[in-house]
Amino acid sequence: MDPKLISKLDTMESRLNDLTAQLSDPAVLADGARFQKTARAHADLNTLVEKYREWKAIQEETAGAQAMLAENDPEMQAMAREELAGLTTRSAAAEQELKVLLLPRDPHDDNNVVLEIRAGTGGDEATLFAAEVMRMYVRYAETQRWKVEELSSSFSEIGGLKEVVALIEGRGVYGKLKYESGVHRVQRVPKTEQQGRVHTSAITVAVMPEAEEIEIEIEAKDIRVDTFCSSGPGGQSVNTTYSAVRITHLPTNTVVSCQDEKSQIKNRAKAMRVLRARLYEMEQEKQAAEMAKQRKSQVGSGDRSEKIRTYNFPQNRCTDHRIGLTLHQLDSVMDGHLQPFIDALIEHDHAEKLKAELGDAA
Repeated sequence: MDPKLISKLDTMESRLNDLTAQLSDPAVLADGARFQKTARAHADLNTLVEKYREWKAIQEETAGAQAMLAENDPEMQAMAREELAGLTTRSAAAEQELKVLLLPRDPHDDNNVVLEIRAGTGGDEATLFAAEVMRMYVRYAETQRWKVEELSSSFSEIGGLKEVVALIEGRGVYGKLKYESGVHRVQRVPKTEQQGRVHTSAITVAVMPEAEEIEIEIEAKDIRVDTFCSSGPGGQSVNTTYSAVRITHLPTNTVVSCQDEKSQIKNRAKAMRVLRARLYEMEQEKQAAEMAKQRKSQVGSGDRSEKIRTYNFPQNRCTDHRIGLTLHQLDSVMDGHLQPFIDALIEHDHAEKLKAELGDAA
């Protein structure tokens, strides 16, 4: 294990020992607020330090097995080799767990998300791809037992999606989907192409953690609410009442509309959830821009102008450009099998964050 990492863990173990002693201090016990603060800090460190102590115990067992290996007794040497094989596996697993536990946890990983997909360059072909990508995320959500609720959508004349906004609810949604923000590029022969030439189109995907009311406070004076009649694909009337809602956030000129429900009250509530998520994302982007001046993220900032993935249909290939991962299983990916990309992105992100943590500790 990296000596910097061991030094950091030793410091944390000493800190836990201090906190343990404080929890038995009569002065701390008599002060309810101080006791609760100390107990929380102890709980935050305890799992990590226990895992570190487990790792250290494995190292001691390893040293003992290596000493046995130096014996002249062949039977003892055979036992030592067998024991070392198991200890090596246990040590590697404990070290990996420690690295994950050391990382600062994203407080929004368990949040629901507001997903926005918009067709970009490529005209009708981009709208068709936007619809396919939306289907891809719905299929992935089904594998995770998440709930997907479409809030608003706009269709092209050929049935593609100009844009769609959806709410995805479930356990750990943002933690898995947050790496999907950016430009998704498709390369294939459109159905309307007579000469069989491959065209390139693009869509943008935005994944925003749903913000709680306490995180983003929106004052009534800062919004304008308009109502209008809902309409469906091709202009077909959905209902003749003014149930659709458009909310404009005046300070930022952010506009959100929702027409999914027949009830104006329900549409307004959904629109407010989307507005809150967008405003929260703006605030997060401001903070990220300031942090980026100090440290550039390798996985990607989530900037929608950043090309993150290419879907090449003629070659049945899907490539994530941030980590250089290519899968020649595009049909499977489009059917919602995104886990290989998500796992690789999470692992890469963890590795980069750990580098930063060790750099800060140096």
